[in-house]
Amino acid sequence: MVALPFFKPINISQMTWDYFKKRLSHVLLNGDNDLKFRNISYLPRWAVVAIDSCIVMISFLISFLLVKNLSVSFYPSLTIFQQGLVVCLVQFSFFFVFSTYAGLIRHSTTVDILKIALAAISAAVALMMISYGYHFLFDKKLFLVPFLAIFATVTFGLMLLFRVVVKSIYQLFTNLNTSEKKRVLLLGVNDDTISVGEAMTISRNQDFDLAGFVSFTKSHSKIKILGKPIFKYSSDLYENLQPYDIDGIVIVGDTISNKQKNNIVDECLNYGIQIYNAPVIKEWNDSESVQGNIKEIQIEDLLERNPIVLDDSLINEYLNNRIILVTGGAGSIGSEIVRQVSQFKPRKLIVLDQAESPLHELELELRSKFNDVDFEFVLADVGNLKRLTNLFNKEKISVIFHAAAYKHVPLIENNPSEAVFVNIIGTMHLANLSTQFGVDRFVMVSTDKAVNPTNVMGASKRAAEIYVQALQAEESGTCFITTRFGNVLGSNGSVIPHFKKQIAAGGPVTVTHQDIIRYFMTIPEACQLVLQAGTMGQGGEVFVFDMGKPVRIMDLAEKMIKLSGFVPYNQIDIKVIGLRPGEKLFEELLNDSAKTLPTHHKKIMRAKDQVIDMKEVNNFIIEIAAAAEQQNNTLVVQKLKELIPEFLSQNSIYEELDKDVKIST
Repeated sequence: MVALPFFKPINISQMTWDYFKKRLSHVLLNGDNDLKFRNISYLPRWAVVAIDSCIVMISFLISFLLVKNLSVSFYPSLTIFQQGLVVCLVQFSFFFVFSTYAGLIRHSTTVDILKIALAAISAAVALMMISYGYHFLFDKKLFLVPFLAIFATVTFGLMLLFRVVVKSIYQLFTNLNTSEKKRVLLLGVNDDTISVGEAMTISRNQDFDLAGFVSFTKSHSKIKILGKPIFKYSSDLYENLQPYDIDGIVIVGDTISNKQKNNIVDECLNYGIQIYNAPVIKEWNDSESVQGNIKEIQIEDLLERNPIVLDDSLINEYLNNRIILVTGGAGSIGSEIVRQVSQFKPRKLIVLDQAESPLHELELELRSKFNDVDFEFVLADVGNLKRLTNLFNKEKISVIFHAAAYKHVPLIENNPSEAVFVNIIGTMHLANLSTQFGVDRFVMVSTDKAVNPTNVMGASKRAAEIYVQALQAEESGTCFITTRFGNVLGSNGSVIPHFKKQIAAGGPVTVTHQDIIRYFMTIPEACQLVLQAGTMGQGGEVFVFDMGKPVRIMDLAEKMIKLSGFVPYNQIDIKVIGLRPGEKLFEELLNDSAKTLPTHHKKIMRAKDQVIDMKEVNNFIIEIAAAAEQQNNTLVVQKLKELIPEFLSQNSIYEELDKDVKIST
């Protein structure tokens, strides 16, 4: 037996009842397209005005009947019909003055309540003024003050009741299918979390059902927010939550430290509770729904790194109103540099890359986001000197961010000549043209793999560093600056996207070594430091970024599997496949003989490497380029090792070239 409101009890199966609830909810909230009903997402304004008009007429009748029974001798000058007409017209006028019909009834707020209160009070005051004005002119009253007071009160009460009922019915039907939603708690009790909670409770077509809040300060067992309980955060919180059938916890903004966030994530994963991230309401993407703004936490969110503080005034000084070239501009690092540079209003921003499709996609994005910036998108190879010369002849370039490079270690280990053409010759072309055409600053993006390199990719980047440092020593008018950092999370070919694909495919996740570690930095963070480093250099420096704590890749793989809702080694296996060609267990950011000095930015250090004479460097570059032209990979690597004595290959066929070095050491 199931009892429906306003209906007699009827016999109906549970399945039929569940279907009925879902169907009724769909019809009331969305309309029924199957029955060719109009798709109603909200009450139209004319309907709200019509309903409010009925409420006003009902309020007038109720007020008239109440005043009629009062022991007051009053002989009005107007009939009841005339009084009703005047009252309704005045009240309607103030509905339009305060736009009481403008809001969505189902999402009524205190602002809407204030509007109807002001409309009711203002109408009563206006009617009182009309009545006393008429009394002053004709010595007769139109309305009694008690009548006007009762009318304003009843009108406000009925209009408020109408909105509360509609809102309650809407919330009732939006919650009919909460069994299909994830029951989540909001971490913290403050304005930001409460705002997110309100958004969750009033939005439909979402995957979340707010179950309560978690307080870090004290217990609020007798207090509820948005009708939801508040739990005290403690070591046994997760055990206490088991009866409440909690599916997830939402962390809003930066309410907790990264260390505390990691601890909470580890605890939740042990109890099978999913973790979600949500920005504060003012940072929400308006084009997305609630579930579009509340997303599963990513491994990038768990980096134990402090936020970067930039000196925007210095960055603006050398970027604003300048013509700027970004090479490799369609890549993961280059494209983010372009986005950040665009915010400083350059006179012109030239984006150069040889990858056609990514460059086209970036153009569409940037022209829509930064329509006030003069962009030029150049499809070119940095190894093509004639193409670059034409570009420098055409534009008076002031600043260059050189991010174009081949970077995949195993691939470059098998194709050393290509690394020479792009990483070395391409850098040499750009550096020489910068000196020739009077470029103010040349900021090169390098890598930690250039320090004591064990692979061709790192050696090619180190050779590029050596060249620009030698060129700077020749008293070049251009300020050459090198920035060096480690792995970037989410960049093309990095380990995080690779692991995500493997997990999505059901595993196994492959790790090259049980003890391999890496430094990590987010793409925006790395690019922010590149821009900041560009303000510091006097020429020839290598700036090294604070990469934080190194991360054990095996731990990274295990946590990513857990965050995806799987059990490592059980549902998703992890396999150790051995180090790849040229790969080493740990990365370094400084040469052994290098000295580091602090800068005014705590996350940027300055390294001074020994500068090689330009004539000697040129001779090596000529020999390396000649070997590359002949596609003699062994000779390419041999010449690189002569230029860079600390280059010792690991897990590579080129280890044979180091035998004499190893014997002598």
